[in-house]
Order: sequence, then C-alpha cells, then structure tokens
Amino acid sequence: MIRPLSSAILMLAVAACATVPMADRQADQEGKRFDPPGQGAAAVYVYRPGWMALARTVDVGVAPGRHADLAVNTYVRLDRAPGRIDLVCKTDNVAERQVDVAAGETRYVEVAMNGGFWGPRCSIEEVSVREGQAAVLRSRRVPLQ
Repeated sequence: MIRPLSSAILMLAVAACATVPMADRQADQEGKRFDPPGQGAAAVYVYRPGWMALARTVDVGVAPGRHADLAVNTYVRLDRAPGRIDLVCKTDNVAERQVDVAAGETRYVEVAMNGGFWGPRCSIEEVSVREGQAAVLRSRRVPLQ
C-alpha cells in the first residue's frame, strides 16, 4: 500500500512542476563550459536551485527590457558591457539586487524561493564562483526573453 501511494505522490509532484522554454542542448553545454566573456564584456549567471515552489516560475529581470522565467534548476547567462546590472525577481514579492561587473569578469547570482506567509517569496543573493558553477552544472539553460 505504501509503495503505490509514494509513487502517486511522486507523479503528482512531477506533474506540478513548472515548465519554461529551454535553450537548445548546444547552448546549455556552452554555458556549462564557463567561457570567459568576450573582450570588453562581462558575464553574469543567474540561476534558481532547489525544490521550493515547484509549480511556480520566477520572473527575473536581468537587463532593461530583458527577462528570464526560471523554473527549478534552471539558469540564464547574460553577456553584456561591464558596469552595474540591476536584477529584479517577482513572485508574491519583489526583490532587487545590483551586481557590479568589470570587463572580463564572471559573477554568479542565486534566485531562491523562500516560504512566506501568503506564498513563496523570492530573494537574490550573489554567491561564490565555486557555488555558482556547481549549481549551473546541475541546471538547464533557459533563453533570455
């Protein structure tokens, strides 16, 4: 009795997972090589780990007029001119973070879902290269929109 019940729960959990458009396999593999940005450019990886709020995506503004919808274990790489990047996530709340990147630099930012009183809330935190690369390797790339 327990085995069929646990299988049913697992199937419901998988069915409840949010889906987003994925980048093609080649783009995902290129992102996971962690190539340095081109000359005079900077790169920022923004990723969403974990299992909190499986059925919900997070809309992350990564540049003026550009955003990415992040589901669980997805990431986006943003290559752009050096300077300040304003990141914004939107769920039941709005969280903001500014990241200053220099030419040739690559930074890693986690967008996490946390429990809130009325529903999940997002937060944005810059992480170490080691932590960021490990999370990206466990994730799949999504395109910028």
